[in-house]
Amino acid sequence: MAFDGTWKIDRNENYDKFMEKMGINMVKRKLAAHDNLKLTITQEGNKFTVKEASAFRTIEIVFELGVTFNYSLADGTELSGTWNLEGNKLVGKFKRTDNGNALNAVREIVGGELVQTYTYEGVEAKRIFKKE
Repeated sequence: MAFDGTWKIDRNENYDKFMEKMGINMVKRKLAAHDNLKLTITQEGNKFTVKEASAFRTIEIVFELGVTFNYSLADGTELSGTWNLEGNKLVGKFKRTDNGNALNAVREIVGGELVQTYTYEGVEAKRIFKKE
């Protein structure tokens, strides 16, 4: 599938402002901006496995399209939500468990790059990955 493969972070757009809106302190924001995140994505039907490897942690997330699951961000923020395939985009709709606020995410392939767009409380950020 289009998302399958290993993707290494190349650049961020508005990521610091997004993290600030999420309530992440300045020290953690500075570290996160240089986390060297690598995603390894495999898809088998409706089941996705995403291995996240960064300077801070390595975890594996397994989810099925449309099935609610829980996820912890690197800063410890807890989320609950789903991923769905809408056309050629993976669309994530999550809620923070601490305050109920929505965090939405979209993964799509644009010009051979994996673009992850996050939206939280009106602030949008992008993380762009190149295939290894």
